[in-house]
Amino acid sequence: MARQAGVIVIATLFERRAPGLYHNTAAVIGANGDVVGLYRKMHIPDDPGYYEKFYFTPGDLGFCAFETFLGRLGILICWDQWYPEAARLIAMAGADIIFYPTAIGWHPQEKAANGAAQRDAWRTVQRGHAIANGLYVAAVNRVGLETPAGPPGLEFWGTSFLADPFGVVLAEAPVDRAETLIATVDPARIEEVRQGWPFLRDRRIDAYAGIERRFLDTRQK
Repeated sequence: MARQAGVIVIATLFERRAPGLYHNTAAVIGANGDVVGLYRKMHIPDDPGYYEKFYFTPGDLGFCAFETFLGRLGILICWDQWYPEAARLIAMAGADIIFYPTAIGWHPQEKAANGAAQRDAWRTVQRGHAIANGLYVAAVNRVGLETPAGPPGLEFWGTSFLADPFGVVLAEAPVDRAETLIATVDPARIEEVRQGWPFLRDRRIDAYAGIERRFLDTRQK
């Protein structure tokens, strides 16, 4: 399909690497039909309706940017979207845009009380990745209700969107139906924003010791 249409396809799949060893994986397929590369989801959730630790192994391919005829593409999957470290490392790898294939939604019993805040947090954190790293972010989410274990199930909130390097939302889909979004990505905008807000330039890489640790308990000092 990628070859016939002359486009790049990001295809998510359940990867069976070996008997009993599975990954949540995205394949980047180039316009010639060849697989450019794979990304295996690094952060594995354990949440009602998302018991992925039971069957998925964390990825081992790192955070990469894949070279394509349209630029360098970074891929992160669903739960990865909450981690600034992942977005930063992909930006450092030279990505022009990060794609987040996602399946996130409401537990219906929580929607009335927390639904608006939950969706706003999801949208805000990804716009934040765009701003903090000076690149485009494309968040692609499901719609509809799924009841794999019976009611009340999960209601996916859709709202797929594309944000520019300053966090401006260029296109956004509705909550309740699938839609194809088309928007322009301008590489010159990345240069413009990063010159004005040079976060990558001003990083204090000499002062971040400890970021690789689980937690810093300063009370022990």
